[in-house]
Amino acid sequence: MKIIHCADLHLDSQLTTHLAPKKAQARRAELLANFSRLVEYAWNNKVAAIIIAGDLFDTPIISATARNLVLDNIKKYSQIQFYYLTGNHENDCLTTTLTELPENLHLFSNEWENYYLNPDSNWPIAISGVDLNDPRFQPPLQVPNLSANNFNLVVLHGQISEYGQLTSNENIVLKDLVNQKIDYLALGHLHQFQTGKLPPRGIYCYSGCLEGRGFDELGQHGFVELNIDEKNHRWQYQFVPFAQRELYEIKVEITGCQTTSAVLEKIKLELKHQKVPTTALLKIILLGQVSLSSEHDLVQLQNNLKNTYYLVKLVDRSTSQVDYANFTNDISLKGEFVRLLQDDSTLNEQQRAAIIKCGLQALNGEDF
Repeated sequence: MKIIHCADLHLDSQLTTHLAPKKAQARRAELLANFSRLVEYAWNNKVAAIIIAGDLFDTPIISATARNLVLDNIKKYSQIQFYYLTGNHENDCLTTTLTELPENLHLFSNEWENYYLNPDSNWPIAISGVDLNDPRFQPPLQVPNLSANNFNLVVLHGQISEYGQLTSNENIVLKDLVNQKIDYLALGHLHQFQTGKLPPRGIYCYSGCLEGRGFDELGQHGFVELNIDEKNHRWQYQFVPFAQRELYEIKVEITGCQTTSAVLEKIKLELKHQKVPTTALLKIILLGQVSLSSEHDLVQLQNNLKNTYYLVKLVDRSTSQVDYANFTNDISLKGEFVRLLQDDSTLNEQQRAAIIKCGLQALNGEDF
């Protein structure tokens, strides 16, 4: 039997931090379509259940489009069982308009809920969960009714730790879950895939988010697929990359580059070397030391790259290198300006070089 564990889809996220309004709208539509893609994958691969471990939506108030898309998929694929735990970003916004839940949609509340995916099997799969974000939840975490003869899958949304913080209901204290017969602890809240041991017989696992939304969510994203052999009492899991677009942070060394064209060539070579796909969202960080006479126009670089990649953000962290010997005998205003700054002990070299560059550009009548 196959089960999908996913979390943190954050449907209806505004996505306006890095994207222009039209592109943000298109990207929101892509994230919505990801839910449909996920369910279609489950159907095509004979997955019996999809576990959603919180933050299916980004906010408590969601669009009718997002709500209807999720519900329509759940109803359409009635043979797939959906187990949905709300996270800290949302509430019961999916079901508030419903007079009756779809038979294949199973919810969790502030008290432990226990479901059986295959009660008549040789190895029953028990799915248990509780909403830690509900203020009515009362710690500690003690999972009721777990049998050593079942495959026990527990669903929670929150931050794991070794020791508890009494002020935070989101805090999941791992030591409270040890020796509770848990085989697989399906977690949501962290947006990167992460797993570890949960003695004596299980593991905990964050599936990560289905798709990265910002440059704090780099790398591959997707879901976890469990394959449970009920006959032989064996199971395994794998991370399945599923994102339509990946986010990359690329560092480019531009020391010695004198022109925008030279910097652009360095960027293109690095992107080719790292095999960055054109569908990517890119953050390019320029590093290194450049001379005062060099130039690299970020707007020009952006214009040269934006039609090739879905999104390009440029960050210039390069520093200017001042050859003070060139100004030692310079009797001009420029020379006097550089020498005054060279003797200013309140500045470090990076600050001094940045001020000198701006000052020389101003004296030359250039924009900076």
